[in-house]
Amino acid sequence: MAISKEQKAEIIKTIGGDEKKSGKTEVQIALMTEQINSLTDHFKTNPKDFHSRRGLLKIVGRRKRLLEYLKRKDLDSYRELIAKLGLRR
Repeated sequence: MAISKEQKAEIIKTIGGDEKKSGKTEVQIALMTEQINSLTDHFKTNPKDFHSRRGLLKIVGRRKRLLEYLKRKDLDSYRELIAKLGLRR
């Protein structure tokens, strides 16, 4: 369910540009998206795991708030990130 250190480092490097920029809003959104995708696959095999489902809903809400913040602050970066992650099809 959790993403590995290698996956996390790769996401930080591709989205943030440097492995030390893990606090950028874009990087945080990308990490949450990866975690959401991982949990979604987990629920395909474990449909009765309600405790993890609550965690998924919390992550989705946090990502939604960060996306709204990014949209307010930097619209171009928001649009680029959505295209890169494949959100809002």
